Amino acid sequence: MCVSHSLPVSYRLVSISELVSQQHLACVSNLSWSTNQQRAWAKEAELSLPGQRALPRVNLLLIGWLREGRGGEWQLTDSSGSVRCELVSPSPLWLDRPVFLPHWNYIPHDASGQDEDRGYVELIGSPVLLCPGAEQGLAASAGGGAGLVGAVSVSKAAGFLRNRVKGQRVSVYGQVSSVCPLLVVAGTTFFFFTLRDDKHTLPVLVKDSRLWWSQCVCVGQSVCVTALRVCVLRGWRGNNILCVTERSDIHTEYTHTEEQTHTEYTHTAEQTHTEYTHTEEQTHTEYTHTAKQTHFEYTHTEEQTHNDSPLLMDCEEAEPEEDPVQSAVRMKRSRVISYQGTVTEVISEGAGLYVIDKKVGLCVAYQPSARRKLRAGDRVELHHVHFLYRPCPDLPPSILCCCLRSTLRVTTFSRAGGSPPSRCCPGDGVLPQVLLQNNTGLDQYLWASHLSSQLSNSLVPGLLKQQCVCLLSWKLMETLWGQRRQGHRDIYTEMLDEPHSCPLTQYHVDPSVPQYLSVSDLLQSLESMSWSSGSLRSLLPPDGSDLTRTQINLALSWSCRTLSSDPQTGDSLRLRPLLLVGVLQLPSQTSQFKQTLQLRDATGAVGCVVTETSEDAGGGQRASFNTAWIGCLVCVRQFTMVMERFLQSDFPSYQHLDKDGFITSRSCRVYLQFSLEHLHVLSPSVAMVTHLRQKGEGPEDAAAVRTQTAEEEDGTFRKRRRKEEDSSSSVTMTTGPVGGDSLAFASTVIRVEQKEGVAWRNMGEGITGEEAGLQVGFSVKAAVIGPVVSWGRDPKNKPMMDQEEEPESKEKVLLVFSGVSARWFPILQPGCFYRLVAANTQDLSALIGCGVSVRSGVELHTNATLLVRSDWRFHTLTRPLLLPTCRQVVSPAVLSVSQVLDCSSELVCFQGLISERISVSNRTTESGHAHTGVRLTLCDKTGWSLRVYLDLSHTPYPPGLIPGNTVVLSGFQRKLSRSGGVYCSYSPVSSMTVTSLGDSRCAPPPPAPRMHLGQWAVSDEHRCFTGQVKGHVVCFLFLQLQWSCSQCGSLYSQGCSASCGSSSSVFQSKAKWTRPNSAGIG
Repeated sequence: MCVSHSLPVSYRLVSISELVSQQHLACVSNLSWSTNQQRAWAKEAELSLPGQRALPRVNLLLIGWLREGRGGEWQLTDSSGSVRCELVSPSPLWLDRPVFLPHWNYIPHDASGQDEDRGYVELIGSPVLLCPGAEQGLAASAGGGAGLVGAVSVSKAAGFLRNRVKGQRVSVYGQVSSVCPLLVVAGTTFFFFTLRDDKHTLPVLVKDSRLWWSQCVCVGQSVCVTALRVCVLRGWRGNNILCVTERSDIHTEYTHTEEQTHTEYTHTAEQTHTEYTHTEEQTHTEYTHTAKQTHFEYTHTEEQTHNDSPLLMDCEEAEPEEDPVQSAVRMKRSRVISYQGTVTEVISEGAGLYVIDKKVGLCVAYQPSARRKLRAGDRVELHHVHFLYRPCPDLPPSILCCCLRSTLRVTTFSRAGGSPPSRCCPGDGVLPQVLLQNNTGLDQYLWASHLSSQLSNSLVPGLLKQQCVCLLSWKLMETLWGQRRQGHRDIYTEMLDEPHSCPLTQYHVDPSVPQYLSVSDLLQSLESMSWSSGSLRSLLPPDGSDLTRTQINLALSWSCRTLSSDPQTGDSLRLRPLLLVGVLQLPSQTSQFKQTLQLRDATGAVGCVVTETSEDAGGGQRASFNTAWIGCLVCVRQFTMVMERFLQSDFPSYQHLDKDGFITSRSCRVYLQFSLEHLHVLSPSVAMVTHLRQKGEGPEDAAAVRTQTAEEEDGTFRKRRRKEEDSSSSVTMTTGPVGGDSLAFASTVIRVEQKEGVAWRNMGEGITGEEAGLQVGFSVKAAVIGPVVSWGRDPKNKPMMDQEEEPESKEKVLLVFSGVSARWFPILQPGCFYRLVAANTQDLSALIGCGVSVRSGVELHTNATLLVRSDWRFHTLTRPLLLPTCRQVVSPAVLSVSQVLDCSSELVCFQGLISERISVSNRTTESGHAHTGVRLTLCDKTGWSLRVYLDLSHTPYPPGLIPGNTVVLSGFQRKLSRSGGVYCSYSPVSSMTVTSLGDSRCAPPPPAPRMHLGQWAVSDEHRCFTGQVKGHVVCFLFLQLQWSCSQCGSLYSQGCSASCGSSSSVFQSKAKWTRPNSAGIG
């Protein structure tokens, strides 16, 4: 290179210490550039990498020595310090020489600022050697020239491996066929490269002071290596290999001549032969990843094709398009290819995932992590890389994956500085470390890596710490895949054996792996498709064209659509099974549904109708009652998505349904339904740990990620490391105050006997806004099991103590919930035991209800009342946690539909399956909510049905009242219609609870019972049957056939007789007839 004797005025020399300490931004320096050349270079870089900024130019010059660094690195050194140096294709002639760098990039350290992660210099051009004699090269070194004279071919050197001679040294020339990455085993750093000729291949082990060769050796290069010795590699079936010595040199771009083949090089036998050995325990690499992971959501594009790799393109074309639902899990074999391309996206730096040429994925996680991470814009060359097609549906279909035999080399450094590490994506290399320990398949690793990036957005920082996301995603992957592993990974076999075999040789293809959705994405998808899934005509019954105006608008006022999380069990939102991760919580003040639990992540919350298995011997389903689930981080694997659609319209007739002008308003309520048996606890709450221990299952393994519960966040559950607390009893009677400055807790055990429904009530002052003075509230009637006791720490759901029970106690209490405390409604169920805990109080009378003052001579028939405060907690005491005397309590009786028809009580509590739901009013309340009148038809296993009328104008909307679900209705009024039929209606004390989830499409209601007409004729009971009758028609008593106006119902003949202006009509018929039954009664 020609260098001018005078440098441009704008350039200045900078020391290495000054560069490292003062240059905090990535930059580029090029002495030969003009201003126009630099602008054109920057413009080209930014056009090729949309969203990336080109490196800014600095006018700095570097002079120093290129020396060997630690672990095979190259360093640029001067008297002030040193900096790591990255080179594209360095020459061995450059080492230990003073050089001048006219063209280079500088990438500063990342945010960690650690010394080992300091910045580095990238040589984008050849350095200028500053001392003469460089052309002599290594041939002038001690023994170097003799080695070249006696060099032998690979085929001949193979004979030395079979007939090893102690102390023999050999020089070998050949073409480099593979270069393995640097490995660290038991503190020893080494790498292999392979030489080949027409007949043989020969592995060469490089270690100690020759590790810097790793940047000099390139695949396809002709080299000559001198002073090699034969050693034994224990742990590998091949045993004998060639190993470098302290006198070994490498000559790149070597050309062998015929004269050199007649000279035999022999080394004196004065040196003793040493064997390079590895024990069997060293077959696993031990390396540490320190890079920060960068978040990227991949968007597949097909804008660019790549012409440098026809083999890869042939592989893509050879793969037929498959139906992702119909295709089953298959085992496929990968293909080993070579590829050149440009890194266009960084999916996850910490996980080793990139995108090349905008459409080909690259995974380097199966190799040790390199100090220099790939950046967008790097031109890379891959050899012996595995090509896999569709191993993960969340990533590009074509994936290249590097094993320990693969060679990854950067041929051109990026012109962009790269994006800063994303806060939302963990990049500490946890996933590659766990992959090394467990040796899972690529499909599992890619899925876990993609899930990790998604969870970083949906759980951090609100619910989880950044470091926990990788372990959480890996644990979830093992749960879904059942910890499928591929056995022992032999690193020497992977690098040296022929034919090649490694964990990437075979891989699984499963297009139906679960797909994770955040709560906000789920809600947006459901809300967008709620009204776009079909026409209004599809919401009407098959005979919808014969309905009148009133019937059409009432039928359209409410409709429901359910979707399954698994496409194989019904209609679904996606083609793959869905997966949700979040924390189960009580409903918040701003929650749309006040009567259900909610699943929350950092993006939002969704209401959930939840059931669980009962503790009874039958083990049936019931409403959720266990508070231990509150605060648990869970994965929901099976659930049903419910979209309740509300439409306020005034369509004149069936023919006008296509005109949106008749629609006044439309809305949608979205929520989930699932059973707790379909949840997997990823991070248990403190109460859940106690619950699992009592069940004998124990807490989760040590790798489980722990979340802070609501109690911990409020500061009411703190660690107290005091000897007096550990040695003394944690429970004391109410006879004395709690001493010391420790937290005080008071508790009492209750059994819920009756629960009223949630309603808007005027609870007093302090409320502002549109609903001033109104708060959500309800009340619970409970039996007090024992006295109030005090604790030195929060008892939560610990097993019940003897002091907490008073066998002869018959005290009842009315618990009143309002405002924030009303959030406990979905978890308090009749027949269950709870420990009510008041925190930060030494006043034990706070949990004792107050009575109503009365005058003398007046008999009081009311229970003591206790207003539940917002900071009080309820903890479920399941059957194993109760004392033996409490386990014999019988649950409250619940009637069936048939029993309600036969009984004479005014207030009833019964259970039934919802077979039909319709709206019975079409008015709008002051709050803006329409269709507050609902009629449910409930049936039981016998086929008897009962109609229930609900007025929802004074209560928050109750989800889950859809056909197919089983509900318990408590405190409903039993009434008789004017025709003698039995029905039930909603009262101020009524409560509705979903106890079992179903699907009306799969489980239709049982048919009505078959009856005789005589049962109605001779019955004196005031009730109305619904049944099936079989017989012959004897005589028609009345028959009417007419056309009626669809709007007003008047007779329609060439037009409406009432002159309402309607031009549409419906055909109607009425008939009465006589028929005898089998008993002869007509």
